[in-house]
Amino acid sequence: MKATRTLAAAVLATTALLTGCASTSSQPYNNGYNTGYNNVSMGYGTIESIQVTQGANRTSGAGAILGGVVGALAGNQVGSGSGRTAATVAGGVAGAAIGNNVERNRQAGGAELYQINVRMDNGEYRTVTQDSVYDLRVGNRVRIVDGRVYRY
Repeated sequence: MKATRTLAAAVLATTALLTGCASTSSQPYNNGYNTGYNNVSMGYGTIESIQVTQGANRTSGAGAILGGVVGALAGNQVGSGSGRTAATVAGGVAGAAIGNNVERNRQAGGAELYQINVRMDNGEYRTVTQDSVYDLRVGNRVRIVDGRVYRY
């Protein structure tokens, strides 16, 4: 009975630790080029260039949680007494790290994004990063609305 409580405590502690590392940000992808302009209608311009980039490879945390649970269960099978508790915690931490790496490797490369450089009618330059370009080409007249480039 004591081993079950110890295992449950170790799994709970590992889950709480790893959940704090998970990101739930709903912010759009921002690489620093279009700082502060994503939510503002910016006007009209001409596309100067379009570059393909790779987005950040982010994990959901599910691999870390699953790996932590499996690692804690495996660690609980080793030793007895306080050695078992230490093995359970170490197994949970190691399993979480391995699970997170496995999830990251499965999603290798991240999403393909496009950096669209626009020369605005007032002479300013804006770089907008978005997930698709549809029918946009260099030289097209475009409008920028809410941080996205549209042909007009």
